[in-house]
Amino acid sequence: MNIAQYLDSTYLKTPEQSGISHEGTLQIDKELAQVAIDNGIFAVMIRPDYVAEIKKYIQERNSNVAVGTVIGFHEGTYSIEEKLAEASKAIEDGADELDFVINYNAYLQGNTELVKEEFVKCTKLSLDHHKIAKWIIEIAALTDEQIADITKSISNWAEENFSANDLSEIFVKSSTGFYETADGKPNGATFEGIKIMLDNAGKLPVKAAGGVRTPEDAEKMINMGVKRIGTSSALGLIKNESSSGGY
Repeated sequence: MNIAQYLDSTYLKTPEQSGISHEGTLQIDKELAQVAIDNGIFAVMIRPDYVAEIKKYIQERNSNVAVGTVIGFHEGTYSIEEKLAEASKAIEDGADELDFVINYNAYLQGNTELVKEEFVKCTKLSLDHHKIAKWIIEIAALTDEQIADITKSISNWAEENFSANDLSEIFVKSSTGFYETADGKPNGATFEGIKIMLDNAGKLPVKAAGGVRTPEDAEKMINMGVKRIGTSSALGLIKNESSSGGY
């Protein structure tokens, strides 16, 4: 199995979180991009501040590696206007894919109208510019029933508001990798959580993000039906190595 074509090689720490300067972070992102170019990895997933420079880096090397970025990251509580503005800037800078953190706190509070509105408006912006939209639901913050419900809701909203041809460009994604769980519980993709998502996503593709640390786990996720995997261990997965930590 060619795992590389399913991978979004990911680095999402800010300079403040890592203690590394902007220039140092940019260098990490360039190294991430070069590894993706050299190994046929589908995409790099980076912070919005670095999209323009990494897009230029990839284009200068005549590569078709996609550039993805995160919107409303990582809490998802940005207003709709803030998410639209951040997404518009990322599109202007050359992002190919936009991974939005859905406002799962609003969903948990019962404000599904707000969640639906942000989904429709932000997805429309993405599709109007021929970009892929992925919606992070943060499964570690949800019960199994809530994972099923919000995934099904996103699927229904997509079918109600967009054409059948658009649905393959709208993903449901499991995790940010930054959610803090208690008692050492996983904060990323689990087989159980991903199965619930796949069972409820309808015609939408599913991305498993975080916690996929062995080639065997990656292949199992793909065989389950996952179309993309977000990982900070992309090279290790390709080289048949396991990772004990990270995203």
